[in-house]
Amino acid sequence: MVAPEHKKGLTLAEKIIARAAGREAVAPGEIVTCRVDLAMMHDSGGPRRVKPILERLGVKVWDPDKVVVITDHFVPATDAGSREILDLTRDWVAEQGIRAFHDREGICHVVLPQRGHLRPGMFAVGGDSHSPTGGAFGCYIFGIGATEMAGVLVTGEIWLKVPETILIEWRGRLSSGVVAKDIMLFLCTRLGMDGGRYQAVEYAGEAMAALSMQERMTLCNMAAELGGQTGLIAPDATTAAWLEDIGAEPGEIEAWQGDPEAVPGERHVFDAGALAPQVAAPHSPAQAAPAADFAAVRPQVAYIGACTGAKLDDLRMAAEVLRGRKVAAGVELLVAPASLRDQEAAAAEGSLGVLVEAGARLLPNACGICAGYGEARLGEGVVCISSTARNFKGRMGAASSQVYLGSPYSVAAAAVAGRILDPREILAERGAEGKGG
Repeated sequence: MVAPEHKKGLTLAEKIIARAAGREAVAPGEIVTCRVDLAMMHDSGGPRRVKPILERLGVKVWDPDKVVVITDHFVPATDAGSREILDLTRDWVAEQGIRAFHDREGICHVVLPQRGHLRPGMFAVGGDSHSPTGGAFGCYIFGIGATEMAGVLVTGEIWLKVPETILIEWRGRLSSGVVAKDIMLFLCTRLGMDGGRYQAVEYAGEAMAALSMQERMTLCNMAAELGGQTGLIAPDATTAAWLEDIGAEPGEIEAWQGDPEAVPGERHVFDAGALAPQVAAPHSPAQAAPAADFAAVRPQVAYIGACTGAKLDDLRMAAEVLRGRKVAAGVELLVAPASLRDQEAAAAEGSLGVLVEAGARLLPNACGICAGYGEARLGEGVVCISSTARNFKGRMGAASSQVYLGSPYSVAAAAVAGRILDPREILAERGAEGKGG
């Protein structure tokens, strides 16, 4: 077998993997063993799965200071089974001496960076498919199963086949009312659910540079829907400012950039200014089309929730639509802020109050019905528009329910209008009202 040829220039993914592997360079196709900087688990796939494996082996966690545990799936406990899982999680964390334990603070992919655990250049693993969210900070982080996680917890290492990089460049700027979620629904439909081919998906271009950190998190989060192993955005001044704001040290931002001469395995270029708000029809994120195409759909539930769709920036989008308006008759607006910190920030600035005054019902800071948990799951035949990442059949409740995906703008607009529409129609009205005032 001929060894892969090492290129002169490295992509961002290759640079991070090379550091973790103790190498100067790596090439796509090579199998390397990497040192793990951080391992993140939540209550559903974490301690209750790995505890029996570690006990059978008679070992403990290799380095408690490199493990983060967050409760978000079985929160709040709604039955004896949920309470038992949460109790097991809390007891195991104490037994292992893990200090980075965030209990009932929100969804793991949002809490992890908010708590300052991520830095550019890190190599990390997470016990959840949406772990690539952390790639927004220039980290290489990907989801693994419980057996692989047990191996990481014992050895502090994991093997990896070095991926090709799929570079997705968005030129120009997004128009008002078009956001990261619209980009991802478009990409899922354009490239397919296996468009990432379990490679490293890197986002670049003027439109990406203009995005906030939480919008970048949405892009990297949904690299999972593209079938990518991870999603990445090279760190910049926006990254550094965000990390400094939460009291974290950004590190060497300049060191974690792809080399100019690096050649990605694939390159896709799109015009950000030409993109319209997108909505995905049941039962796949890859069933997207312009939101205006779904005018005949009248949802009974509008759900703003999940790590993809209920961060502070997302709540602000919804408030921009809902300010001074009421939810339409026959529509229930459910809002589950992605983290306690974001909920408190939205409350302090007034955005949360706007949602409540419009008629929203607040749900706990947890994964909730996005992952089929909690008491608000969708009933038989319910039509819903949701800001979540997935709308697979039966995922959010009854198999007969119909879930459409959209941005927080689109979800809020549908809640007000009683039907799906291009949210720019309502945002334009807002602009006209402002001019008239």
